[in-house]
Amino acid sequence: MPVAQAPIDEQMVTQDGLRLHLRRWPAGADARGFVQIVHGLGEHIGRYEHVAAVLNAAGWHVAGHDQRGHGRSEGPRGDIAHPLALLGDLAMVTDHLRGSGPRVLLGHSMGGLVAARFVAENLQAQTARFARDFDALVLSSPALDIGMSKGQRMLLGVLGRLAPGLRVGNGLKPQWVSRDPAVVKAYTLDPLVHDRVTPRLVRFMVDNAAHVLALAPHWRVPTLLMWAGEDLCVDPRGSEAFAAAVPAGLLRKRRYRNLYHEIFNEPEKGDVLADLTQWLQRF
Repeated sequence: MPVAQAPIDEQMVTQDGLRLHLRRWPAGADARGFVQIVHGLGEHIGRYEHVAAVLNAAGWHVAGHDQRGHGRSEGPRGDIAHPLALLGDLAMVTDHLRGSGPRVLLGHSMGGLVAARFVAENLQAQTARFARDFDALVLSSPALDIGMSKGQRMLLGVLGRLAPGLRVGNGLKPQWVSRDPAVVKAYTLDPLVHDRVTPRLVRFMVDNAAHVLALAPHWRVPTLLMWAGEDLCVDPRGSEAFAAAVPAGLLRKRRYRNLYHEIFNEPEKGDVLADLTQWLQRF
């Protein structure tokens, strides 16, 4: 059994000069592979300490970064410099973390969308510079449908033209992340958590969710899709549409009927993490 080591914090500089914060949780010399985590909107990689501990115990190195505009990374809170910024950052971090053994990309919420879009790039006839290979993908309550009304989409169109970098509240309530009051309290008091978002970032989510769903019938990467049935942060119908479109045999899907958005932080998180580690045993 690999022995977990102390977390390692690092920094990297993006192509446009922002410093990104990275954290590694090594599992020892006998680790079976590597899980790379992409966190969600408004949060940071430090909130995945308990997830990393479970994965370390199962024999996996774990690492991830605070996406630009989040956590300890630089950049305006909740904003991106251009439509491919988060994908380009992920490619750079992936290159930096590359090691031996199977490589698994795990994304939650907006991070699930980023991870799915990242993997989907290799389905294109001509790939962008950020394209990289992963052996498997795990999606946790991915933001494949952020539940915008027709009026909200019209407003996004206007603000996207007039004020694409305007930072406003994301409209998500802390009580929606988990049914565990201790999780909600910690989330509310966490100084690295924020509620900012810009029309530019929302446009990225809307456009790339549609792109992922359009490419889902051509999926080639083994994927574990896990989503909350009582999700108020993203619309579960996005996960359902993705599950219905991916070719048979490539997808393991699990809907947790009564759980809220952060399935790794719900009272039933032990069962959710057991499902994750069991699926990873195939690699």
